[in-house]
Amino acid sequence: MERFEITKTPINTENIIKKVEKREAGAITTFIGTVREWTNGKRTVRLEYEAYEPMAVQMLAQIGAEIEEKWEGASAAITHRIGVLDIGEAAVVIAVSSPHRKAAYEANEYAIERIKQIVPIWKKEIWEDGEQWIGDQLETTAYPNGKPDLSEGEQHD
Repeated sequence: MERFEITKTPINTENIIKKVEKREAGAITTFIGTVREWTNGKRTVRLEYEAYEPMAVQMLAQIGAEIEEKWEGASAAITHRIGVLDIGEAAVVIAVSSPHRKAAYEANEYAIERIKQIVPIWKKEIWEDGEQWIGDQLETTAYPNGKPDLSEGEQHD
């Protein structure tokens, strides 16, 4: 059972939670990032996610290792969806178990922030009146002419 995945199918939250269940855990927190209808005053119709999958899975696993190092007894599972997602669908599910709730909450928040920092996943926002590739998950870089082309040496830190 892989704890870190990129998938093209809807995410089953219960399956992600099961990946971190253990007898030592006193808490399991989940984060479900969903597609919202309104962003900065624009009505979103849908999102499209793409990823450099081998590296994305590797970076998700790295985040899991960082969590286990920072929070003793913690365990994480992360699944991010790619492809076309409609309003209300889950784009990412993170589950973290730990002996105590505070660590589970902190580690879960850490996971989503690290995903946005280091995982090579790009999203295309499709609005009623246009669309745009967002260059990174922190939404600090846009690609008005399309998504980045990794084959031409585009790097993602």
